[in-house]
Amino acid sequence: MKVVIDATPFDPWKVLDEYQKSMPKLDGQYGATAVFVGTMRDFNDGDDVSEMFLEHYPGMTERHLENICRQATGEYQLLESLVVHRVGAIKPNDPIVLVAVWSAHRKQAFEACREIMEDVKSKAPFWKKEQLNDGQDRWVEKNTKGY
Repeated sequence: MKVVIDATPFDPWKVLDEYQKSMPKLDGQYGATAVFVGTMRDFNDGDDVSEMFLEHYPGMTERHLENICRQATGEYQLLESLVVHRVGAIKPNDPIVLVAVWSAHRKQAFEACREIMEDVKSKAPFWKKEQLNDGQDRWVEKNTKGY
């Protein structure tokens, strides 16, 4: 299990490739890898958005994400999991989050990946401040669930 929170832009496919290559102990054990990549949209709540600033509570946020992964590992018999999340200034089309899980079977991989991502979006301690195209700033008031 690995959790990374960083302000540095990342290429999710490169990160995924490098991480998977670092797991030779799993060669032949997994039959499924489920991946979700979330990117920033240029709109929200009917307004055009030019940038977003994502904040987190260092230490607390990492522990929360690690707990999500541990819980999913037990529930879905995951062999490995990876969560990478951006913080700081983010522009439209920038990757924000990568969730990847490895399992012996596809059903467990799909369900675990979705459950981890839903928890990240609805419960993890991140705060979003959007900059609208008209120059106004606003905090995103609610986390999203099930969208």
